[in-house]
Amino acid sequence: MISKPELSIPEPTLRRLPRYYNYLKELLKVGREIVSCTHIGKDLDLDPPQIRKDLAFTGIRGVPKVGYQVEVLLKSIEDFFGWNNIDEAFLVGAGNMGRALIGYQGFSRYGFKIIAAFDNAPEIIGQTINGVEVLPLSKIKSLCKRMNVKIGVIATPAHAAQEVAEMMIAGGIRGIWNFAPAEIRAPEGVIVQNENLATGLAVLCKKLQMLQQSGKFRQEVEK
Repeated sequence: MISKPELSIPEPTLRRLPRYYNYLKELLKVGREIVSCTHIGKDLDLDPPQIRKDLAFTGIRGVPKVGYQVEVLLKSIEDFFGWNNIDEAFLVGAGNMGRALIGYQGFSRYGFKIIAAFDNAPEIIGQTINGVEVLPLSKIKSLCKRMNVKIGVIATPAHAAQEVAEMMIAGGIRGIWNFAPAEIRAPEGVIVQNENLATGLAVLCKKLQMLQQSGKFRQEVEK
């Protein structure tokens, strides 16, 4: 059963839902038709009541003591995120990070497509990367307005990120996915999602250090 989704959604829920989606995709491949929160929780090491609450945000309700139809649940998550509709995006910064993002084929399954890239480097402008042309950065504002693109991806060095963000916003961009190691200031009505790789690495290194200090790491190695 599917009802109207709730409007206020916790960010941890938004981060878990794609994980459920990938898990359900694998179930579908092996022919699984029904799944319960208990099964999901066991396989993903998560709390079943929390899973039930998360899924409820998409508007779906499971059948008591039965669970969910896998295909229906997948579609519910797709509709919730709008993955059935392609969101086109512009990317600025066609260096190593930018090229990796352009070349990542997995975005298409989430209804996301980078349709043009922009850069200031003369040696990069005019190149085609995985079918995406690199254009002069000076054109981004006019093209955003002309093509009604609402999502921008920033993969520039830190010092250029704020200026690029302002150019995007002036062109009508309302959602910025920031991979630059810099905090971006944006006005109300513009959403900025920061992906700080350095922070993730720092957390990983600290957890590894703590594991080593606990002695568990040494025990595992000795086995």
